[in-house]
Amino acid sequence: MTHAASTNGSATAALPVREMGRFLAAYRREHATTEKVLRAFPPEQADLRPHERSSAARQVAWTFVVEERMMLLAVRNELVLGKGFTPPPESWGEIVDAFAAQHEELLRQLEGASDADLQGTVRFYVAPRQTGDIPRMDFLWFMLHDQIHHRGQLSVYLRMAGGKVPSIYGPSADEPWT
Repeated sequence: MTHAASTNGSATAALPVREMGRFLAAYRREHATTEKVLRAFPPEQADLRPHERSSAARQVAWTFVVEERMMLLAVRNELVLGKGFTPPPESWGEIVDAFAAQHEELLRQLEGASDADLQGTVRFYVAPRQTGDIPRMDFLWFMLHDQIHHRGQLSVYLRMAGGKVPSIYGPSADEPWT
């Protein structure tokens, strides 16, 4: 894959873009935004459940930690399905701290990964009660996109909990840009 770079309006030679480099840039950016939402959430509202079929805010937040752990295990070729989610800690602060710690561990693994580490597949769910092989990089992107999805869910909870919604992809009512 290549792209053209331009600094003064003229195209320069095409530069190779390694997929992991693109993924790391997106992962760092999205992680920082997710962390802003987590830190904005009122800890005393961790048990907020907007509907009987909805997960509590604590469980939604814990999903970020679990998904980053799954990415780490996928890169290490150690992902095994069927163990279920570990329960979240009681304290919101412990969830935020676990998210930060898991991020650092995953980031170290991703930064040190070779192209060979990213080859192959990961066994994961592809339909109800059905697993299949997914290319490892596709799995990493899937987990990142699912985290973004759950961040959107948590941002709605955040508003319902009386917190201030930070800027995510643009201004919010609580963080205008102008």
